[in-house]
Amino acid sequence: MNTRQDEDGDTAESVGVRQRTEVLAALDGLTNGTGADAPQFRAGEAVAYEWALGRAESSPATARGGRGVPDLVVLTAELDAVTAQLEEAKTDYLRGLRAALTWLCGYQSEPG
Repeated sequence: MNTRQDEDGDTAESVGVRQRTEVLAALDGLTNGTGADAPQFRAGEAVAYEWALGRAESSPATARGGRGVPDLVVLTAELDAVTAQLEEAKTDYLRGLRAALTWLCGYQSEPG
């Protein structure tokens, strides 16, 4: 698994403003069937968490490449892009992406 590393090569402990363990628990909850009833909403959340954990080759909304855990600036830029896309297409998938990114960036207290 790819993760952001500090100068000493240690694994990143945070993802956005959340602890890595919180993000892993939220992702685990989605894959175990908890969360919103809409499958596409959950899929959007899961994709956002996977990307934020450094497990995807590109970001979910902008398809921007990059390895490792994105920092808060990149997460916020992705949230802005998703918000703009929602103005054009109000899909459950995009709503799920926005919900996950909003939580990761600290704009909401609970996942989803």
